[in-house]
Amino acid sequence: MSENIIYCYSGSGHCLNMAESIAKVLGDTDIVLMRSYPAKTDATEAKRVGFVFPCYGGGLPGDVESYVKAIKIAPGAYKFAVEQFAGYMGCGLHKIDEIVDLDYWATISNHSTCIWLMPHVLTIPPTSKKTAQKRLDRTAEKVGAAVKAMERSEKKPPKKAFFALESKGFSGMHAARSKKFVASEACIGCGTCEKICPRNNIQLINGKPSFGTNCIGCLSCVQFCPKSAIDVGKITARRERFPNPNVKAADLSKKIIHID
Repeated sequence: MSENIIYCYSGSGHCLNMAESIAKVLGDTDIVLMRSYPAKTDATEAKRVGFVFPCYGGGLPGDVESYVKAIKIAPGAYKFAVEQFAGYMGCGLHKIDEIVDLDYWATISNHSTCIWLMPHVLTIPPTSKKTAQKRLDRTAEKVGAAVKAMERSEKKPPKKAFFALESKGFSGMHAARSKKFVASEACIGCGTCEKICPRNNIQLINGKPSFGTNCIGCLSCVQFCPKSAIDVGKITARRERFPNPNVKAADLSKKIIHID
């Protein structure tokens, strides 16, 4: 068992990049992906237990809330969380705090990857990709140092109850939106989308992806397609992708990543 465990949900790779950067500061850390049910839920031997995730529609992404409830943490373990969001933090941190009683939490604004709804350049405050990555690196180093020293936040994450309603409505949109997924003629049948889908919702049929309705909304297939061939309706065809430059599609398919 590693001294530290970070549970991470990531769709475009930015949160995984954050988790890996924090882990490098801490050393001896297992990063457990939460894109599907975590491969490790017993964290009772860990000294520090963290959560890194994005804001999805004002709340937690996918089934993260139920996954966090399944994780066993030892009494007295240090618990922290980091949330990334494009415009507002929503209620995700509050929900996790209710479950595990966080000792420390932090946030960082980053580019929106929900490109079926808005272009990624609408991040608040507006920033270039290069500047956003530098800010992520600086924040990860700062958070890593704080967590290593076991610093404590002065306040609890704000409740922001309104966003709980938004999150509930947002999660119900996945099945309807998944019917709009299409692959253009640019598709080369490489299978990246099939491999990266955490719910096995994509199958290659005659060399082309076929999309089911069991969509988690991570948009990894859209972001990491090497030919930008996957779209959600027509609007995403006009929008630039922004997967994290330090994360590969194969990284998101891993269950546990260890950082010494």
